[in-house]
Formats: sequence, structure tokens, C-alpha cells
Amino acid sequence: MSQPFVVHFNSVAIHLGPIQVHWYGLMYLFGFMGGWALGEYRRRRGRLPVTSDALGDLVFYEMMGVILGGRIWYMLFYYAGGPRWIWTEPLALFRVWDGGMSFHGGLIGVLVAGLWWSRRHKLHFFDVVDFVAPLVPVGLGLGRLGNFINGELWGKPGDVLWAMIFPNAHDEDAAMAANDPHLAQLMQQFNGLPRHPSQLYELALEGVVMFTVLWVVSLKPRPRYLISGLFALMYGCFRFAVEFVRVPDAQLGYLAWGWLTMGQIQSVPLIVVGLWLLWMSRNAPTLPLASPAPVQKA
Repeated sequence: MSQPFVVHFNSVAIHLGPIQVHWYGLMYLFGFMGGWALGEYRRRRGRLPVTSDALGDLVFYEMMGVILGGRIWYMLFYYAGGPRWIWTEPLALFRVWDGGMSFHGGLIGVLVAGLWWSRRHKLHFFDVVDFVAPLVPVGLGLGRLGNFINGELWGKPGDVLWAMIFPNAHDEDAAMAANDPHLAQLMQQFNGLPRHPSQLYELALEGVVMFTVLWVVSLKPRPRYLISGLFALMYGCFRFAVEFVRVPDAQLGYLAWGWLTMGQIQSVPLIVVGLWLLWMSRNAPTLPLASPAPVQKA
């Protein structure tokens, strides 16, 4: 095996005096901005009968849903020590600089925000979800790129040609190599274990593939529930599959049978819901195009 690529980037993108702007935070910002721009593009083509200001409100509420839902869900299901922090250390919820966000919680936050917004604007909830779904993979893909830059959420050791060294996994590498002569040899040769770049797998599947499929399918008006169902089904399947080559969270490990992870458990309901929504879409109405909004000339 040739020398693997070493994933060692500076996680800080910009220094503004004493303030450090991290790449991971910028990925969130770029994701929201990209989703907003694409949403405005779709709105101008009559895909949701609302004003530009109303769409801006939706983006803001969804952004809050991602952040609050993702953080709360992580603290409930992934935080070391379990949910005891609620009564022993409630301020831990706000220590976002320590890391810890969950996609599944962010998704719930987005759905709650979308439900509230859709009721305010007297729109069918799933017409709003179908509108938003093709925009979400932009943020998903950029978030996985942020994980890669941070050198976190790495994959299992592997001998694939594109395996990479993650210096942040050095302690875990040493522990694994101590009980395996082959891994010990690799550790000595490369000063680390070549691992699957699982973040890039998720970037490709959850970002590029999901965006391409959802965007192309939604170019024409589709029956209600179809786009939402495709989103849920694809994400659930992709996440479940990648978990087989991704190292589980250290504080949780495998939950059953030596391979089942928390990410897989939480992805199964998405697969079921996705199939149910696709079935529902067979006899569902198709939202007609609204009158296209006029394009303002500079």
C-alpha cells in the first residue's frame, strides 16, 4: 500500500482578532445560504405560493429547528452519561463548542418549524416538506465536508486504495494495533491506521446523490408526499449502510450483535416512513404551479 493521505487540516478558517471562525461553522452558514438561494429559485418558478419575505421566515425557522433540534437530540441520545445532564448539569446543553449535533434531531426540529410555518400560511404541511426536501442535501453534504476537515467521525480501518490516516484517531489506532499484529505493522509503517473516509462517503451519498435525485425528480410538479418519501428513504438507507464502515460514537459503541449502532437504529424509522410516504403518493394530488413571481431587474 502506498502512503495514504493524511487528514490534517486547520479547523479554523478565519481569525478575527480573538474570534476564531471554524470551517464547520462556515459549512452550516453556506448550507443555509445555498438552501435559501435554491428555495428562492424554486419559489420564483411557482413551486410554493408565498412571497420572498415569507420564504425568508421559513429559512430562519428551519435554521433554528436544525440547531435546537440537533443539539437537544444529541444531548438526549449521544451525550456521555445519558440524559442525567438534565438535572445534574443543565448548562451542558449550551456548550456547543464541545461539539455534538444530531441529524435526526435536526430533522425533527425542521419538521416542527415547518409545521408551525405552514399553519401560519395555511399551506398543507407536506407541500412545504416536499418543497424543502431537495434543499436539505446541500447542508448535509457541506456538514460532512466540515466533519472531514475536522478529522472527526472517521471510518474503520480498511485496505481500500483511498484509505486515509486520521491523526485525531491516533489513540484509538494504538489500542487496536496492540491486539492485532497486522494492524501493528500498519501502525508502524504509516504512524496511524489507514481508515475509510466515511465522511466523504456520506458527502457523496447524502449530499451529491440525494441532491441530484431530489432536484431532478422535483423539476416537474409531483404528487404530494413523493419528494418527502424519497428523501426519507434515501437518507435512511444511505446512513444505515455507511454506519457499517464508520466507527460508532465512543461513548455508545455497538448496541447489539457487535455491529448495530445508534445511527442505524434511528435510521430505520426513516426507511419505514419513506416507504409509507411513497405509497401515500400514489393517490395524492399534485400541487399546481403558482403564478411565477416577477423577476426584478437591476
